[in-house]
Amino acid sequence: MKTFIPKNLYSIERIFRAAGHELYLVGGAVRNIVLGRPPMDWDLASDAQPQEIMKLFHHVIPTGIQHGTVTIRFKGESYEVTTYRIDGSYSDARRPDSVEYTGNIHEDLKRRDFTINAMAYNLQTHQLLDPHGGKKDLKSGIIRTVGDPLLRFSEDGLRIIRGIRFASGLNFSIEQVTYEGCVPALNS
Repeated sequence: MKTFIPKNLYSIERIFRAAGHELYLVGGAVRNIVLGRPPMDWDLASDAQPQEIMKLFHHVIPTGIQHGTVTIRFKGESYEVTTYRIDGSYSDARRPDSVEYTGNIHEDLKRRDFTINAMAYNLQTHQLLDPHGGKKDLKSGIIRTVGDPLLRFSEDGLRIIRGIRFASGLNFSIEQVTYEGCVPALNS
């Protein structure tokens, strides 16, 4: 995995660690690296809260600060960092009404949409966290939700479209229980 990761990310991780914080590479970058493909962007997750991140770097953009996300500009590149979080209810079936910060990467990963997006790479130890079997699903060529598909799709209706997009783009199948969860979610 290390061959795909730019040196800037390791520099950013050292800054977080020196301040007493964790930093993981997450999302599509991890998925692509596991598949042997170069990442298109770099999403990071940390136990540091947005205000703490803004104190660590000179140029930070509050891109989605209400949901714990900021963008660090570092040596001419952009890196999106989201604080580990637990999502509240989704009254609009698109975005959480509230978020609660947590100090636990595993809590953050279990709120994610699909197993293939719920992996995290520790930039310090070079270990892959995969509590929901995303690597196995990538190897098997399936798209599967983290947890109950009805819950995942009722939280955010666009997750159905994302699942179809991933299946099509990766030439994967949608796992049966996940597929069956799409129909009731579309009818609600």
